[in-house]
Amino acid sequence: MTPYAEKVRGLLDGSPYLRASLELFAELVRDSGGGPVADVGCGPGYVTRHLHGLGVDAFGIDLSPEMIAIARRDYPDLQFEVGTMTDLDLTDDSVTGVLAFWSVIHVPDHSLPGVFGQFRRVLRPGGPLLVGFHVGDETRHTSECYSGRSINVDSYRRQPDQVARRLREAGFTIEAELVMRPDEEVPGAIILARGHV
Repeated sequence: MTPYAEKVRGLLDGSPYLRASLELFAELVRDSGGGPVADVGCGPGYVTRHLHGLGVDAFGIDLSPEMIAIARRDYPDLQFEVGTMTDLDLTDDSVTGVLAFWSVIHVPDHSLPGVFGQFRRVLRPGGPLLVGFHVGDETRHTSECYSGRSINVDSYRRQPDQVARRLREAGFTIEAELVMRPDEEVPGAIILARGHV
């Protein structure tokens, strides 16, 4: 298991607001008629698994073959595929819900409209979208991963109103925003939206 996969294992157990957001998302998926849900940027698959436990037909997509290998190993009963959120290998209107759980934090500002456009393209009209991200105004560069191995990754912290504006521009209606731990150095935020019908 990679150090990142180890770090996020059990993350939801100590995060009631994240669990509640995922439960609400699952309810919105069911209210939309059920069907497949794409966990885009699924990493080691723990959120995909959590959604499955909530009765959601979730599958995972991630850019990292290593993360997908871990997800397939740990959750062999679920579907995981290597892919990119900038060009999702899914047909139009093919999923009932889209989840981007702290995965768009690695998408630069100039690529965000295209990514949100991909989410809108693959999502059935009226289907729910959940986006989770770090709140802030800076870009953090990481050159060393949890294991000490050399990497080259940028993480973008954004204000909820910026993300909501980009989602509206991509054809979404914002239904709810939640900022978690606003008094901490790096708060988290969840936005729930729906594609226009």
